[in-house]
Amino acid sequence: MLTVHHLGISQSERIVWLCEELGLNYEFKRYERRADNRLAPDEYKALHPMGIAPVITDGDFVLGESGAICDYLNAKYGNGTLAPAADDPDFADHLFWFHWSNGTFMATLMMQLAVTFAGGDPAGGFVGERARICWEMCEKRLGEAPFFGGRNLTTADIMMMYILTTSRAFRNMSIDHLPNVKAYIARIAARPAYQRAMAKAEPGMPLPS
Repeated sequence: MLTVHHLGISQSERIVWLCEELGLNYEFKRYERRADNRLAPDEYKALHPMGIAPVITDGDFVLGESGAICDYLNAKYGNGTLAPAADDPDFADHLFWFHWSNGTFMATLMMQLAVTFAGGDPAGGFVGERARICWEMCEKRLGEAPFFGGRNLTTADIMMMYILTTSRAFRNMSIDHLPNVKAYIARIAARPAYQRAMAKAEPGMPLPS
């Protein structure tokens, strides 16, 4: 049985959404963060050596890492429907945004958090400039195509949406200056699969806007 282990307010919301988009039969388990440090509980940490979200189990098989899980589920259970084929004109763009999401964008935003915790200015210096460029790239892309992956929703969008919404909430960042990003978030939030996923993953949390 495929099981999605979701840690509250975490990247594992991506995997719940992916399962809903693919219409998969899966078991859902939600874990609350610890009250003392807001980290994963010991039960969740025991699932995988990294001890962080997301994690799935498929029978006795355990897999972590958002991108790896997206590829695994899309290939094994989704017949590859959420990734364009190599001869599709959107193939290269999909690959870029899928890997850029955590490899560059999320990594940059985590560096900003580290700067903040160290008492520095997250909007200044190398990290601040890099973050500004990342957001500008998102705005430009969404003025060129309806989805990060191109003409259709792909796992690149599954990866990107969390960064634009739940992750951004930690920074209390306004995106009023990014109209294309705002319109994209509204389009995704209107998808029935996304609404079902968020109702499971984060009950009571308003849909992003």
